[in-house]
Amino acid sequence: MESHNNNSLSVDMEKDQEKAFDYSKRAQWLRAAVLGANDGLVSTASLMMGVGAVKPDVKTMILTGFAGLVAGALSMAIGEFVSVYSQYDIEVAQMKRDNGGEVEKEKLPSPMQAAAASSFAFSIGAAVPLLAAAFVKTYELRIGVIVAAVTLALVIFGWLGAVLGKAPVVKSLARVLLGGWLAMAVTFGVTRLVGSHGLR
Repeated sequence: MESHNNNSLSVDMEKDQEKAFDYSKRAQWLRAAVLGANDGLVSTASLMMGVGAVKPDVKTMILTGFAGLVAGALSMAIGEFVSVYSQYDIEVAQMKRDNGGEVEKEKLPSPMQAAAASSFAFSIGAAVPLLAAAFVKTYELRIGVIVAAVTLALVIFGWLGAVLGKAPVVKSLARVLLGGWLAMAVTFGVTRLVGSHGLR
C-alpha cells in the first residue's frame, strides 16, 4: 500500500513538473510575442510620426507606415530564422555527441515557427498606428489619435510583458511608455528639424 502511494505521489510530481515546464515554455514564447508586437508598434508609429512631421498628407503617412510594417515584419522573420537555425545546428550537434548520432527532432526549436511568430507579432503591433491614422483626415487630430492609440497599446503590451516576465507592473509600464513616447517625439522632432533646415 505504501509503495502504491509512493508511486502515485511520484507520478503526480512528474505531472506537476511537466506542467510547470510547459507553462515556462509558453511564457517565454508569449513574452517574445509581446516584445515583437511592441517593436512593431513603436517603430512603425515613430516612422509615421517622422514622415508626418514634414509631410502632413494622410496617404504618405499611411504608405510609409505600411512599408515599415512589411519591411519590419520581413526583417524580424529573417533575423529570427537565422538566429533559431543557428541554435538548431548547435543543439543537433550536441544531441549527436550525447546520443551517439541520434537526433530527437521533437526537442529541437523550429526556425520556421519562430520566424512566423516573430513576423506576425511585429505586424500586430505595427497595425495599431496604421489603423488609428487610416480614417482621420485632419492632420493635428490624426497625430493625436496615433499618440493615443499607441499609448493604449503600450500600456497593454507593458502590462502583458510585466506579467509574463514576473516583473513589477508599474516600473514595466513606465519604461515601456517612456520609451515609446521618447521614440516618437525624437523621430518627429529630428525629422522636422532636418526637413525644415537641412534639405533645401
